[in-house]
Amino acid sequence: MKLLSVNVGRARPVPYTDQPQGLTGIDKRPADGPVRVAAPGPKGVGASGIAGDAVCDTRHHGGDHQAVYAVAREDLDGWERELARPPANGAFGENLTTLGLDVSGALIGERWQIGPEVVLEVTCGRIPCRTFQGHMGEKGWVKRFTLKGAPGAYLRVIQPGEIRAGDPVEIVHRPGHDVTVALQFRAMTTERALLPRLLAAVDALHPESAEAARKYTARHTN
Repeated sequence: MKLLSVNVGRARPVPYTDQPQGLTGIDKRPADGPVRVAAPGPKGVGASGIAGDAVCDTRHHGGDHQAVYAVAREDLDGWERELARPPANGAFGENLTTLGLDVSGALIGERWQIGPEVVLEVTCGRIPCRTFQGHMGEKGWVKRFTLKGAPGAYLRVIQPGEIRAGDPVEIVHRPGHDVTVALQFRAMTTERALLPRLLAAVDALHPESAEAARKYTARHTN
């Protein structure tokens, strides 16, 4: 398991986002050399955990619980036939493109060590939005991405440091529950009846998912 690339985006204006200034950093490209990773701060204040990476819409993106976004190269390759083009590393707006790691099958709360310093913890899957659809230029992309059920993973920073392309990735902790990123994603999108299962991972779960799980469970158990 290794890191193929660390991808950063620059803010640029586009016609397909509802960000107030019309800016997005979703178009991410592989960086040269080492990149600093650190917790960015609370959502709405902090942006990306990757140094030099633009997060323009802090209403919905960035912050400690969505500090870093990872996608498996294998999942990008799986889209190649449907897209009629090979997606480049960073094409889905991911900060980390990995090889040999089941990103969407990772457990909520699973921890990865990347290189000698950095430790990240899985919090949730990525929910697609209109900016992602505009960036991809694909009709019905939000629905297609959702139905595929391989959303990639957001991670929080447990231990900061530097990472670079080629660094080994090691799973250093796996929690005792069975709540994967893919299951969390389905619970938040197409299979709301799965929401109570997310409570088994509540200690590491993204707070918005945890709140949705608690509210759904309270409504359906009283």
